[in-house]
Amino acid sequence: MPGPAPGSVRGVPGQNQAPKFVLASASPARLRLLAAAGIEAEVIVSGVDESVVEAPSPEELSLVLARLKAQAVADWVRPRGEPALVLGCDSVLAFEGAALGKPEDAGEAVRRWQQMRGKQGILYTGHCLVDVTTGRLAEEVAGTTVYFAEVTDEEIEAYVATGEPLRVAGAFTIDGLGAAFVDRIDGDPGTVIGLSLPLLRRLLGQLSLPISAFWRTDG
Repeated sequence: MPGPAPGSVRGVPGQNQAPKFVLASASPARLRLLAAAGIEAEVIVSGVDESVVEAPSPEELSLVLARLKAQAVADWVRPRGEPALVLGCDSVLAFEGAALGKPEDAGEAVRRWQQMRGKQGILYTGHCLVDVTTGRLAEEVAGTTVYFAEVTDEEIEAYVATGEPLRVAGAFTIDGLGAAFVDRIDGDPGTVIGLSLPLLRRLLGQLSLPISAFWRTDG
């Protein structure tokens, strides 16, 4: 398993020291969302093989994968003996009855976009938060409906050539080049990017921790 990236959490003045926050994901978009919300996270990649995991629906698959990632990293962190929370997330696009993760290659990404253009799908992101000390977990799935634009074959080829669709679930994102190819969404944009901050706040509350405990402070 790759080593952790350094990080620390202080919390707001007057509150007890918050546990270390660990993100069980290599996604830079998720890390940016946390940073924008004032949460400094240590990154540890789970190493879970997503290709062998199955579930009855895209929604359930996103949660199963998030749980597996969080638990794998929690097992790695536990021997340190320090208080920590591990967040696992995984995104899956539900489109015409299929569960779509990252495309295997450029050809698949092109074919997906040719099928998706002018239509809609639901991007599900599973979240699983594990308290390493107690073993307690809180988990939930967020879903956002995405309406794809009527893009041309030339636009699809140009987009796939950038490599961006190969790195993200559903072969698109709204915080990069793909934003121009999405007409609108119904729901939390963070869910599409990879992490719903309102949902994270609720999960922290289930573990009796306010999100403000993880806000960075100066000094």
